[in-house]
Amino acid sequence: MTTTNTTAPKKKKKDDGMLFKSGDYVVYPTHGVGLVKGIEKQMVAGLSLELVVVTFDNDRMTLRVPVAKMATSGLRKVSSRKIMDDAITTLKGRARVKRTMWSRRAQEYEAKINSGDPISIAEVVRDLHRNVGQPDQSFSERQIYEAALERLAGEFAAVDGIDKAKATEKLEQALKAA
Repeated sequence: MTTTNTTAPKKKKKDDGMLFKSGDYVVYPTHGVGLVKGIEKQMVAGLSLELVVVTFDNDRMTLRVPVAKMATSGLRKVSSRKIMDDAITTLKGRARVKRTMWSRRAQEYEAKINSGDPISIAEVVRDLHRNVGQPDQSFSERQIYEAALERLAGEFAAVDGIDKAKATEKLEQALKAA
């Protein structure tokens, strides 16, 4: 029993090691890729909280996430190169469009986008992508497609160290190659 107690604090220290440094790119599931500005202490309701400060230039927004809530909030490091390669492979796959009502599919697509998982987002992009000669998208289909493409391109750009426009171009080329 004593050995399990000594390993538990080590696990906690491992979680503390997930602290981000200023300048790190991170992903917050509902907002996409952001830049860590630093970690600050703030008094909230009489409690001293340590907060990770993340800025999202796209939305001109600053987010402060309590260090204790990082794991449950979904804040994570940018994906590895392998995960992004898997997302590209997903883009090149065959579109799977369910024959359910659009409102239900739209909810599922939004949930996948907000999950923050690059492979799930790639599925949305793949399924909503329209090639030349295919029927036009509805306004809401186009909006969801663009939101998913933007979110995926943001993470792809951070992983590759390129700008978002070049990342979007590469993703669209992968879609056309399918």
